[in-house]
Amino acid sequence: MAKTKFTKLERNWVMYDVGNSALVLLNTSIVPIYFNAINTGASSAELVTAWANAQTIASLVVALLMPILGSLADYAGNKIKFFLGFFLTGLVLCFAQAIPMAALPFLVLYVLCTVGLNSSMTFYDAMLTDVTTDERMDTVSSAGYAWGYVGSTIPFIICLALIFGGPALGLEMMLCTRLSFVITGIWWLAFTLPLIRTYRQKYGKERGEGDTLGKIVASTFSGLADTMGRIAKDRVLLIYMVAFFFYIDGVHTVISMATSYGSALGIDSTQLVLALLVTQFVAFPSAIIYGKLAGKFGTLRMIIVAVLAYCGIVLFAAFLLKTATEFWILAILVGLFQGGIQALSRSYFGKLVPKEHANEYYGFFDIFGRYASVMGTFLVSVITAATGNASLGVLSIGVLLVVGLVMLLTLPDARGERAA
Repeated sequence: MAKTKFTKLERNWVMYDVGNSALVLLNTSIVPIYFNAINTGASSAELVTAWANAQTIASLVVALLMPILGSLADYAGNKIKFFLGFFLTGLVLCFAQAIPMAALPFLVLYVLCTVGLNSSMTFYDAMLTDVTTDERMDTVSSAGYAWGYVGSTIPFIICLALIFGGPALGLEMMLCTRLSFVITGIWWLAFTLPLIRTYRQKYGKERGEGDTLGKIVASTFSGLADTMGRIAKDRVLLIYMVAFFFYIDGVHTVISMATSYGSALGIDSTQLVLALLVTQFVAFPSAIIYGKLAGKFGTLRMIIVAVLAYCGIVLFAAFLLKTATEFWILAILVGLFQGGIQALSRSYFGKLVPKEHANEYYGFFDIFGRYASVMGTFLVSVITAATGNASLGVLSIGVLLVVGLVMLLTLPDARGERAA
C-alpha cells in the first residue's frame, strides 16, 4: 500500500473526527448565540462570564475523570466500552438540547453533553496508537482534524439554511435553531458507526487470574502513582506536558470563547457564524499542510510556530477586534493554525508514551489539556467580571501562551535535534 493511502481502520478513525467536529462547530458558533438569546436581560459581561463558567465546569469534570477511567480503559477490550459510554451520553444530551427550556437548564444540559463529547475524544485520541504506526501518526492525526473541519461544514450549512430560511417557510428561528441539535446528532452518529464496527484494541494490559473489579480499581490507583513517577523521571515528556498545559490554554480558550465574545461586542450573529464557517474551510488544507511540514521540519518546530501565531491572535482579539470585518480576520487566522497545533500536539505525545499504557497517559494528557481550559476560561470569567471589560479577560491568556512557548524551546524535537 502506498504511504499516502490510509488503511480501512485509519479511515474509520478519521471519520469520527468528521462526526464529532460537527458538534464542536455547533458549540462554538450557534450555541453561544442561542444561549445569549434565551438568557434575556443579561449584560454582555454577564453573558461572557456565564459561558466561561460553563466551559470551566465541563473541562474540570473531564480533567478529573480521565486519568482514572483512562487507566481502567487500558485493560484489553475496555477502550471501546468507555468510548461508547461517553459517546452515547453526549449523543442523547445533544438531542435533549433541542427541547425548549430556560437558560439555566439548557446550560446544565450543555455542560453534561460537553463532558460526554470531550471524554469520548480522550479515548478516541488514545485509539491513535492502535490504528496506525509512529511514522504515520502526524499524517493520520492531521487528516482527522482536516477532514473533521471540512466535513463538519455540511451539517452546519444545513443548519444555517434552516435557521435563516425557516422563517420564510413559516418556521420560527428559535425552533429551527433547536432542530440544529437533532441534525448534528444524526451526523455525529452516522460517522461514528464505522469506527465502532471495526476498531480493535491492539495494545492493552491483560487481566491476571483472580482479578476482581475491586482489585482492578485498586491497582488502577496504584498504577496512576507509578505513571506519575515515570512521567516525572522522563524530562522530555514532563516538560512537554507542562508546556502543553500552558499553550493549549490559549488555543482552547480562543476557540470556545470567540463567538460569545463577538456576540457580546454586538457583532451580528450572521457575520459570526459565516466567519466561523470560513474557519473550517481554511483549517482543512492548513491541517494537511501542517502534517506534511512536520515530516520535513519536525513536529515540535511546527507546534512552536503555531504557538507564536496564537500569541499574535490573542493580541489581535484583545486590542483590535471591534467589528465584523475584524472578526472575519480573526476567524481566518485561527483556521490557519488551529488544526495544525491540535493534530501535532496529539501525535507528538503519542510518540513519547508507551503504547500499552496509551489511555492512562492520554488521561494525564487530558488533565493538562482540560485543566488548562479551566484556567483559561476561569481567567476570562474572573477578569471580565471584575473589570467589566471583556478585552482584558481575553488578554490574560497571552501570558500563559508565552510560558508554554518558552518551555517548548527547551525541548529536543522528535529527531533528537534542538527545537530552536
